[in-house]
Formats: sequence, C-alpha cells, structure tokens
Amino acid sequence: MFKKVLIANRGEIALRIIRACRELGISTVAVHSTADANALHVRFADESVCIGPPPSKESYLNVPALLSAAEITRADAIHPGYGFLSENAEFAEVCKNCRIAFIGPNPRVIRMMGNKVRARDAAREAGLPLLPGSPGVVKTPAEAEEWAAKIGFPIILKAAAGGGGRGMKIVREPRAVAQAFSTATAEALAAFGNGDMYVERYVEKPRHIEIQIVADEHGNVVHLFERECSVQRRHQKLIEESPSPGVSPELRAEMGRVSLEAMRKIGYTNLGTIEYLMDEKGRFYFMEMNTRVQVEHPVTEQVTGIDLVRTQIRLAAGEPLWFTQDDVKLQGAAIECRVNAEDPITFAPWPGKITAYSAPGGLGVRIDSAAYENYVVLPHYDSLLAKLITFAEDRPTALARMRRALGEYVVQGIRTNIPFHRAALEEDAFIRGEYDTRFVERLHASETGSQRLKKAVEETP
Repeated sequence: MFKKVLIANRGEIALRIIRACRELGISTVAVHSTADANALHVRFADESVCIGPPPSKESYLNVPALLSAAEITRADAIHPGYGFLSENAEFAEVCKNCRIAFIGPNPRVIRMMGNKVRARDAAREAGLPLLPGSPGVVKTPAEAEEWAAKIGFPIILKAAAGGGGRGMKIVREPRAVAQAFSTATAEALAAFGNGDMYVERYVEKPRHIEIQIVADEHGNVVHLFERECSVQRRHQKLIEESPSPGVSPELRAEMGRVSLEAMRKIGYTNLGTIEYLMDEKGRFYFMEMNTRVQVEHPVTEQVTGIDLVRTQIRLAAGEPLWFTQDDVKLQGAAIECRVNAEDPITFAPWPGKITAYSAPGGLGVRIDSAAYENYVVLPHYDSLLAKLITFAEDRPTALARMRRALGEYVVQGIRTNIPFHRAALEEDAFIRGEYDTRFVERLHASETGSQRLKKAVEETP
C-alpha cells in the first residue's frame, strides 16, 4: 500500500480523497493555488504545497509544479480526482516515468478511451453498440456536411478530446452545419487545446445511462450497475440517481454483460464509467468512457455499499479485486443533486463570499462539500459547491428525503441552484421517472415549470 498520496485536485473531491486515504492509513499532500490557501482540503491534509497562482493552467494543470511537489514531499502516488489532469495520458505517463504511481488506469487505456474518436474505434472492436457516425475526425465544414448527409439529420458535432458538454453542437438542417462546426471547433480548442471534431447521429429523446466499471490488474472485472444522469443543462449533469427508473432488470443485466465483455477485451484497469445513450425503445448506444472517478460516484456507493475511492487506491496499489460480480448487490435507491454556485434560472456562474452556511442532515442524507461559512467561491474554477445525496429503501422515499434536505440547506451571500432542484423534484415527469436529457429545457419552457421555479426562488432563504 502507498505511504503518501499527493492529491492533484481541489474542492470536494480532494476532501473526499483525503478521507479515503485517512481510513487506509495513508498520509496526504494537498496542492493548492494561492487563491485556495484557506480551502478545506488544504486544512485537512497532512501536508500542503502551493503550486502557483489562481489560473488552472498555472497551478492545477501545471505538471512540473505537481511533480516537484510530489518529489519534495516524497509522495509515492498521485490521485488526480476528476477534471484537470485526471484523463491526461501524458500526465499518467510522466508519473510512471518518475516512478510515482498514478491512481487510475494505465496510460495506454487513458489514451485509447480518453479521445472520443479512438474510444469509438475501440468500442466498435470490443463489440459495443454505436450510433451511426464518422469513422474518424472530420477536418472541414464540407467534410462534416458530407457525413451529415450520409448519416441523416439531426446530427451532433462532438469534440474528439472533449467532455462536460464543451465543443458539442446539435444540427438539424444542412445549412447550419458549417457555422456549428466552426463554433464547436473554437470551443473545443479553447477548452481542451484540441479542435478535432467528429459527427454522430443525434437521438431526439435520449436517456443518459452510465455503467460503473471496476477492474484490477489481474484480469478481474465487475460492474456496479447503472446511474441515470439525464437531468442536464448544457450537457452538464445536475441530478443523478441509481438505479435508473428507466432501466428494467433485464436491460440492466444486458448492459452489464456487454460492458464487462468490452472491458475485458480492452484490458481496462481501475475505475471507469461507460456512458450510453438510450432511446425510447430501450436500445442503448456507446457514447464515451470516462477513465476516472465520476462526480456522481456517491449514488453508486450508497446502493452497493462499496467505497469507490478506497477501491481506486487499493487497485492502483496492485491489489486483486476482493469481491466478484455475484457479491455486488443493488439495494435501495440513491439520488444526487449537484449544488452549484450559479443563478437557478439562467445557470450563470455566481462566485462570491458565503455569508451563512448550514448543511442538511438526518437519516439517509449525505453531503460531499468543501464549503463553509465565509468561504469564497472563486471565479477561476468550476461552480460545483456541494453534492447532496439521499438514500432510502425505495425511490419515493429517497425523493421525499431529498425534498426535505433541500429545504434545510441554507447558503447565503451567493446564488445557488437549490431552487432549481426543489422545482425539478416536483415535476410529474421526474416523479414518474419518465424523463430524458431535455427535461431542463421543458421545465423552463412550460408555464407550470417556470412558475414552480420562480416560487422556489422566492421561498429559498
């Protein structure tokens, strides 16, 4: 087992990793920008190192600074969390060359599955179902138009190196392809330093379903069932739950079987998530793979009882899996609401100082957060403030518990999307579990939904 882990991240995920390391008896090193000097992950780590000024590229994306911090603190492993360098194959390779363990898949797999075009090729060879799309990168608007004509509208343009909804554009008619291609390419270049795009058929009313994969370095692979992630704004998730109300036991077994077969063929190791689009007939198609721990991992932990971050660390240390597929049981229901520092109606980021903070509690309520009273939400980073998770014996009870917890959650001094969550959980489509990735769009468009949202804003302290 590792003796000391450096956490190349910030916020709630850095704090989550510190807790897992502490339970395993591992010392921790927090890195931070000058703006994060008073962050909770810095306070709770055993050691801390400042690695640069606030901009991410000069601190949390600064590979030489991170490796120097690992060297001077004698850390023998680095945990990248999610975002930042978590899916950067070059960073994983450099860690390996410096004889520092990278807590994640090996560089070969990250390189294969981290790039969306290469991932599609690997998925096809591994037998995963795919939507019609370009076989590789499309380099010009004209080439994109050609593939759109072959595939049929609507299509979606996607960044090959992308994620989180950046560099994605839905196109419904031929004359809009060129402009969408230029816009998506520019977004992808700014976000990832790579403007490569590919074309794929767009499913009109898809559900976003993902399968959690756990694999060791000895050929053992299991899945921990699915998560439903269809409530999104601008392709970024807001509410997740497990199990999915739209997946039958038979479909769950099939998605798990297909996913395991593919991961064995690919030779996947450590934690990973296969993301699928599912149409109204229950047909599912490979979308992408995230070669890291997911933001929404707590809902899987709640329904399986398996600590995913501790599992990551143990697998990276070379331990064989200590449980089989038959050992994994799906029990109860869990829901996660991402609480962001943003306007609840427009979703515009809302940095600033938190003047009052009171987190909810009680049976079946979990909150993963690095926020506190007088904490300053910085404009330099993601707006995620907290993840509020509820768990119960069934979905209706988990929903009731989430409504109660959201009503108790007090964050003042800035705006948050708590009112959005309160309104969303009252929508009939969500209560019935009959929703898709356009749920947020419909909520805003409907008179009832918009009135409910305005009322929630007025009632939230």
